[in-house]
Amino acid sequence: MGNGIYCECNFTRFSITLSSDGDSLPDCLLSNDSDLYEAFAGANAPVFIAGTVLGVFLFLAFLLQTVGLQYTTPSKNAFLTAVNVVIVPFIGYLIFRRGLDKYGLIGAFLAIVGVGVLSIELNGAFNTGDALTLLCAICFAFHIFFTAEFVKKHSPIGLTIVQMFIAFLLSILVILFRGETIHFDLDGRGLLAASYLGIFSTTIAFLVQTVAQKYTTETKAAIILSTEALFGTLFSVLILHEQLTIRMIIGSILILAAVITAETKLAFIQNKMSRRYNGDD
Repeated sequence: MGNGIYCECNFTRFSITLSSDGDSLPDCLLSNDSDLYEAFAGANAPVFIAGTVLGVFLFLAFLLQTVGLQYTTPSKNAFLTAVNVVIVPFIGYLIFRRGLDKYGLIGAFLAIVGVGVLSIELNGAFNTGDALTLLCAICFAFHIFFTAEFVKKHSPIGLTIVQMFIAFLLSILVILFRGETIHFDLDGRGLLAASYLGIFSTTIAFLVQTVAQKYTTETKAAIILSTEALFGTLFSVLILHEQLTIRMIIGSILILAAVITAETKLAFIQNKMSRRYNGDD
């Protein structure tokens, strides 16, 4: 698989995203009646800047993840991508000197251990693909962190549209720079897969994420996003009829424990211990 496959894949992904309102891509980009045009016309400079920052990190994350996959195993790629969950809390500390929430850190480490139990196969040394995937995790971490920062000040829809457009534009620029052509020879299944990727896995997923991050912290968001591995395991058992193993159960429990720890700060345990101490039970 050549590196150009990434840009062609993401060109398809983001072009479907931008035209998911029912207009064709040229209409979305050129017509002053399209939703995309209206969103851009209604956006101000700060929204463009914020959306551009998010779009660059999103583009780089997908690029590094896909290129890295060519040189490492899928399991290591999935695990190292999920390392973003432990990077996110430290970004706020290093950039803004924010305090580190101990329950968020505990949850982050539980999540990464859980993802590791579910996905990683301990074989082979750390290689180029692993390094690229780790850089991908850093980009995803910054994307999650800055989404939480920007959505407090700007429209989630505006941020989503701008960042998708920037990622789409960067994909085109890389294709042109490499002198490659885009092929649209998709059969019915390929078109269905591309549509699912563009509409559900990109448009809806990132819009919902952006909206949700307005009401939670970046650390909690990263931990909740790590449940992707849990749901992947669940659906592989339910739909693909994979055999449920002890490893799957342990990994899933750890990820659930991570979410519960971050969200509740284990208040229910503290309350129960307090009632026992006071003789209420």
